[in-house]
Amino acid sequence: MLEFIEGPEDLKGLEEKELAPLCSEIREFIISRVSVNGGHLASNLGVVELTVALHYVFNCAEDKFVWDVGHQSYTHKILTGRQKGFSRLRKKGGVSGFTKPEESPCDAFIAGHSSTSISAAVGLAEARDKLGAKYKVIAVIGDGSLTSGLAFEGLNQAGHLKKDLIVILNDNEMSISKNVGALAAYLNRILTGDLYLKLKSSTRDLLKGIPKFGPQMSKAAQKIEEAVKGIVLPGMLFEELGFNYIGPIDGHDMDAVLATLRSATTLKGPVLIHVVTKKGKGYEPSEQNPCVFHGVGPFEVESGKTLPGSVSYSEYFGRALSACARTDPRIIAVTAAMKEGTGLNAFEKEFPDRLYDVGIAEPHAVVFAAGLAKSGFRPVVAIYSTFLQRGYDEIIHDVCLQKLPVVFAIDRAGVVGEDGPTHHGMFDLSYLRHIPNLTLLAPKDAPELRAMLKFALSANGPVAIRYPRGKALAAGQDGLEEERSFSPGSAELLKEGTDAAILAIGNMALESLEAAKMLDQEGLNVSVYNMRSVKPMDEEAVRLAAATGRVITVEDNAVLGGFGSAVGETLLRLGLGGVSFLSMGFPDLFVEHGSQAELRAMFGLDRQGIFQAAKELIAAHPQDRLRTV
Repeated sequence: MLEFIEGPEDLKGLEEKELAPLCSEIREFIISRVSVNGGHLASNLGVVELTVALHYVFNCAEDKFVWDVGHQSYTHKILTGRQKGFSRLRKKGGVSGFTKPEESPCDAFIAGHSSTSISAAVGLAEARDKLGAKYKVIAVIGDGSLTSGLAFEGLNQAGHLKKDLIVILNDNEMSISKNVGALAAYLNRILTGDLYLKLKSSTRDLLKGIPKFGPQMSKAAQKIEEAVKGIVLPGMLFEELGFNYIGPIDGHDMDAVLATLRSATTLKGPVLIHVVTKKGKGYEPSEQNPCVFHGVGPFEVESGKTLPGSVSYSEYFGRALSACARTDPRIIAVTAAMKEGTGLNAFEKEFPDRLYDVGIAEPHAVVFAAGLAKSGFRPVVAIYSTFLQRGYDEIIHDVCLQKLPVVFAIDRAGVVGEDGPTHHGMFDLSYLRHIPNLTLLAPKDAPELRAMLKFALSANGPVAIRYPRGKALAAGQDGLEEERSFSPGSAELLKEGTDAAILAIGNMALESLEAAKMLDQEGLNVSVYNMRSVKPMDEEAVRLAAATGRVITVEDNAVLGGFGSAVGETLLRLGLGGVSFLSMGFPDLFVEHGSQAELRAMFGLDRQGIFQAAKELIAAHPQDRLRTV
């Protein structure tokens, strides 16, 4: 049936009994496409029935669907005219892996970070009423996203305004890593449902069997039951926040989901539907290991085996941190629902009582680490660059203001590739370098990352180390055997030259070195510095670079306010005006999805682009001799 579904109107033409077989087809389709292109598999397989039911009951051309995170929207995209685009899922120019209003009017709101759906839905509902419109607003949020305070801020206002709004809580006991915390435990009390029902039935029968007083006691017990039920079942929290609570219901029972959605449309005020689903539903490898299949690269459908790869920076970081922790009991790792993604699963196996996964709560992770640091521990906060943005005020107010020795391990810095603009870590150099007391570093390779980590764990203040997504070492390599020394504000001269100088940071250093070798073939001798430290800046390296008369900076970051800006400011502060200066980085725009190599090449941030830019700068600003600076 799926090939005939070109839009939601085609879905509505099916009979209800045809929806379950359609869901099976959709699962097969998603598995086949993700196995080729990679993507978010487990989360999408878990919401197939729910998504089909939503489109069957509501009309996305008018009603507003707000998907939290957006990585579970594949079925939604398939049903809204984007099925053919899945041949290039997450590829440059293809369908995005997240909701994207530019793709379809059925994507009511962009999503890539968690816990925003309820707040956005409340805004849409308020706007609807002010405009006198009649559309429905439906927010779909996972139980993992409820660990974020932002979700509760939205729930709080929704209950206060009492607007017509449907919030669907997709409860699969997972975010990316397994859910943690008191709220997760609260929702998981659904597991006691059978016990609760058995106790209720047995108690009622027992009371009724008591001669003379039995019926009256049974009625009294029924009243007590209503008060006790809220303690045993998970609806009380949402009822207290002003929601009509429905559930929990089986999210894979199409009849139950359809009936519940239709019932919810008749209720006034905010409604919360608690739907229980299984992450990875319908594909056994994904059901057995939803963490692995949350965001996965290409894999074999039959076996579920992912293609072998090299050691990533995340994995290497986890190994390096474990090595440091063996000799320093003060080291504690903190992450925000990204234990596997940041490479800390290996650390947890070795030091289970020294790893804290706080759930999707980045601001809390930062302040929690600050509390540990204040008490003499050495916390390392491992978070993706794009998600650390959510803890920005806490970095300033709770860590840097007090000069606390917290280490920020900033994973996925720079362009991350197929996950696109909501996940690129292109802004961390810009949003961190101006904060007082913070040391900001970026390694060119894996051994340098370890050296920086060892320095950071001995520093007397906060240190941030940013590193990219992708290969750090070849498969089978360890990389921990190579010892390097490091001190901040000390650049590494990779190549000497007199025609120009390239100052590069992080993973751009080796690309710049390759570009300089290409320039050698053109008769142009260019020096290359691996700057390593954005803050403090190696001013002597900047002075020596300026002596060539032409300075090029290269960074895997937004050019505005980033490393190049820092070098430019240093040139001015040192009175080195008149230098021909080019700052290379990402321009003032949000970069779309595509492979990392494609995106860097598009903006000239690969060896070919750096080679061409340096060649043109030298040609445009000829010099007869070295400058005296």
